[in-house]
Amino acid sequence: MKFLWTSLFTVFLASVLVEAQINQIRNAQNAAANNAARRPVEANATPAPTIVDDDSFEKELCKAKEAGEWFRLQAGEGDNCRDVIQCTSSGLQAIRCPAGLAFDIEKQTCDWKEQVKNCLIKEKVRKLRPILSTDEPLCQEGMLACHDGTCIERSLFCNGVPDCTDGSDENSCDLSNDPNRAPACDPAVCLLPDCFCSETGTEVPGKLDAKQVPQMIMVTFDDAINNNNVELYRDMFNGVRKNPNGCDIKATFFVSHKYSNYSGVQEIHRKGHEIAAHSITHNDDESFWSTASVDDWAKEMAGARLIIDKFANITDNSIVGMRAPYLRVGGNNQFTMMEEQAFLYDSTITAPLQNPPLWPYTLYFRMPHRCHGNLQKCPTRSHAVWELVMNELDRREDPTFDEDLPGCAMIDSCSNILSGEQFYAFLNHNFDRHYTQNRAPLGLFFHAAWLKNNPEFMDAFLFWMDEILAKHSDVYFVTMTQVIQWVQNPQTSSEVKNFEPWKEKCSPVGPSACAVPNSCALTTKELPGETLRLHTCNRCPPNYPWLNDPSGDGFF
Repeated sequence: MKFLWTSLFTVFLASVLVEAQINQIRNAQNAAANNAARRPVEANATPAPTIVDDDSFEKELCKAKEAGEWFRLQAGEGDNCRDVIQCTSSGLQAIRCPAGLAFDIEKQTCDWKEQVKNCLIKEKVRKLRPILSTDEPLCQEGMLACHDGTCIERSLFCNGVPDCTDGSDENSCDLSNDPNRAPACDPAVCLLPDCFCSETGTEVPGKLDAKQVPQMIMVTFDDAINNNNVELYRDMFNGVRKNPNGCDIKATFFVSHKYSNYSGVQEIHRKGHEIAAHSITHNDDESFWSTASVDDWAKEMAGARLIIDKFANITDNSIVGMRAPYLRVGGNNQFTMMEEQAFLYDSTITAPLQNPPLWPYTLYFRMPHRCHGNLQKCPTRSHAVWELVMNELDRREDPTFDEDLPGCAMIDSCSNILSGEQFYAFLNHNFDRHYTQNRAPLGLFFHAAWLKNNPEFMDAFLFWMDEILAKHSDVYFVTMTQVIQWVQNPQTSSEVKNFEPWKEKCSPVGPSACAVPNSCALTTKELPGETLRLHTCNRCPPNYPWLNDPSGDGFF
């Protein structure tokens, strides 16, 4: 029995133990076959089991398994829940999850053992597939066949509602199989300023020479803005750090509602930074975001925008972007909501680490990269939405020597960064990856707590920002909307100094909106037993704003 070796998990022990399990199962089968062979043969008796050799045993194990699928040999708690194998062209590959973790068969990854509820299941549940391709057509034009051969309208496939009696019309709906998926990029049809795509996703907009393109850096922060982080933001965006056009450097803040101080949100917006939606509830159940309906998404994101508009006094219709909590993409439902609610862009989809990195794209045409991540549900249909794709960053300490490692999108998920010196080297390497290749916008995506809890990282980041601005006359720290404005109207590094969209709220001065905001102690029927604080420059509403009452007026 052949096993492949991988450095991801504790594989040596796993290979030995799993091979022992295989031998135990095969020996039991062979013993049963020998015993059956010794018994007298009776008329109409069931044929005796066949002696099992290595090849036939492996073939039987791998029958009907999907490419790359991990499965258990023995179900059960303890080590059985840590051990899985995979069929490959070179044999069986075994892994064992590290201590404290177990393998989640549905997610196909190791997770904290208390989170794994399928230890008693050996393999993923098999879903019935529709019949999408046959030598001879089974259905008339405009219709496709369910798994049982019943023909229904093509448009009903992958619409989120089971229309086949066996549900098979909703079981083959990824980017490669959705019968109603968006077409591949067609540059002759997809034209700026409203549409941008390329076959590889790496081409520079406007066909500019990369060396003439300003290097845009998108610094973003997720979650609530409050007293835990406003001082950090003041230190970072102090009015001293300037882009080459003389304007203050800018960032984008994806604001979640609970615990947000809306007087702080209002001040950050006054300073020219971008405010975007990050949900009302920040629901901790990650699967919620993958399966949420169009209405669920509207309540969370359009509702969050309404709350921010009202209590942070943002009246310029500038909240046009969103990011889903936990980076859980909501499939076509999320992007249908975005179209209906007039959101301009999303920044949730992660692209696997690659060189050169990807430019932002519109979703009129098919995504130029695979849907990346465990149990992610990327959009497959055509949507009038921009995607500010989250390019993974290279976290290797020495890229010229270290073996390849998976990338990381949120910087606080780059778990091997342990010192300010490492972080500084990490920033320089990833900047060079973008700057020396196609100058796709470099995304530095943070949770403020990571910087606040690690002052050494904060110092390294501020030093790096100052150094980059001092060394380069073609590097700009801009908001995500400003990136889209540039893509829609590409400018060279020399031209962009006079680019009007980048000069709006160039360097705001003056007093803050209110010196002493109202601190409102509020309740809502939607969160019984909780009293929550709402800080705003406006008057206090009667109720704490929530999903069904975003204005806080009590009208559900």
